[in-house]
Formats: sequence, C-alpha cells, structure tokens
Amino acid sequence: MASTIRVRATSNGDITEVQALIQHPMDSGFVKDAQGAVIPAHFIRELTFEHDGKAVFVADWGPAVSKDPYVKFSFKGGKKGDDLEIGWVDNKGATDATVAKIS
Repeated sequence: MASTIRVRATSNGDITEVQALIQHPMDSGFVKDAQGAVIPAHFIRELTFEHDGKAVFVADWGPAVSKDPYVKFSFKGGKKGDDLEIGWVDNKGATDATVAKIS
C-alpha cells in the first residue's frame, strides 16, 4: 500500500521548512451518512516528525481536525540530504510512516 503521507522538506541555511499532506478521513463520529447512520469516529491521534532521532514536531489531534490534514512548520538544524521521519497513529490503531529527504 502506498503511503498516505506526502512531504516536502527544504533547507535554506539553518532553517528547514516542512509541508505535509496526509490522506485520512478524519471522521468526527458526529456526522451521518446518506442513510442517516452515524459514521464512526476515525481520526489521527498523534502525528510525529523526527530529525536525527529527535522529535521536531508532534501533534496530538482529536476529531475536530479536517479531512486530509495539511501541516506546515519549520525547524532549525536540518541539512540537505538528511532524513525526516514522519509517522501517525489513529484512534483505530492504524499507522503509517514514511521518510523524506531534505532538499
């Protein structure tokens, strides 16, 4: 299965800018389908970005985050060619992870 995480990380001197798009339904558990049945909650609980073994961004999410979330942040210390490890865990125990090269 292909990763649900698309990442772009670019270094400009000492600052690395990261943009990530994550494909996930992010269902709140409060919405009904066309037949009127409640769609069960299904959302990312934790999103982590690590560089050189250290977390540079951690998000603890709940059901209020929109479908296919987009994240943008920057951090110091990344260099071109370094790996950026990204992973998430959702409320049903599903996970996904990928590694992006900083360009």
